[in-house]
Amino acid sequence: MEVRLTTPLRKEDVENLRPGDNVLISGTIYAARDAAHKKLMERLDRGEELPFDIQGAVIYYVGPTPTREGEVIGSAGPTTSLRMDAYTPRLLDLGLMGMIGKGKRNDEVKRKMTEHGAVYFAAIGGAGALIKKRILSQETIAYEELGPEAIRKLEVKDFPVTVIIDSKGKDLYEIGRDEYLNWKREER
Repeated sequence: MEVRLTTPLRKEDVENLRPGDNVLISGTIYAARDAAHKKLMERLDRGEELPFDIQGAVIYYVGPTPTREGEVIGSAGPTTSLRMDAYTPRLLDLGLMGMIGKGKRNDEVKRKMTEHGAVYFAAIGGAGALIKKRILSQETIAYEELGPEAIRKLEVKDFPVTVIIDSKGKDLYEIGRDEYLNWKREER
């Protein structure tokens, strides 16, 4: 099933999504990797506000390559989401509704996602040159000193992702593995 979503996301926008659903996201998403996430936690520890509105936000785990002349952004493929797992539960508690990356998430992240009705999407690894075509504009909004890992505000149109973990905690990686193991048992 293909679904179109516009940010910021609300629980009712994502509650019917299921693992394997293809989604096209339009609106604002934020690019941030592990170094930026660490700085966000330090900011929160000091009692400061985040540099963007986290309510209903989607964070894309990406550190784009340098932008060539005449282009909006460099190649923008996803990075491994596990690197953000230490920071994600706190952001989910504050209202984060979606994350885009690649790879598995830990049990604490999945528990918090279920508690808050959030969703984890995957972008296609190795397709950064194609993905960047869905990014209409970018603006560095925090931690410019981090270079490619700075927090960026990205305006996107029909940004293609797949639901990996839905708001109820169902995980495509586990579902797919279980189906494969059942198929292998039946073959014997």
